Amino acid sequence: MLCTCRAVTGPVLWANLHLLFWLSLIPFATGRMGENSFAPAATVLYGAVLLLAAVAYMLSQQSIIASQGSESLLKQAIGSDWNGKVSPLLYALAIGVAYWGRWVSLCLYVLVAMLWLIPDRRIGKVVQVHQRRSITADHP
Repeated sequence: MLCTCRAVTGPVLWANLHLLFWLSLIPFATGRMGENSFAPAATVLYGAVLLLAAVAYMLSQQSIIASQGSESLLKQAIGSDWNGKVSPLLYALAIGVAYWGRWVSLCLYVLVAMLWLIPDRRIGKVVQVHQRRSITADHP
């Protein structure tokens, strides 16, 4: 996402650090869940870390778009961002059902992972098109 920025601002850096913090907790939460044989509390902790990472991702996206204006490359690239909107909802649902059925929660976590399994090439395509246009404009 940062490759779409013309200039990186303070809020963009803070949003990126916020995202990195939550991503750094994933190994801890995964280990805790494995050590406790997928106990409901550990499954909720894992889901909470994933949910907060998803929220931080959305905040990072929004801070980049806000800093680059309405014509930002990222805004053009993400479009409706279906995966980005559905993932936090599925994480929240998984947290809610963890005490009722921890295997349902785990299946929802796997479902979100499957949604993101295929790499999202939208950002790369928009950046490539923008680079081609700028190269063409430099060399008439």
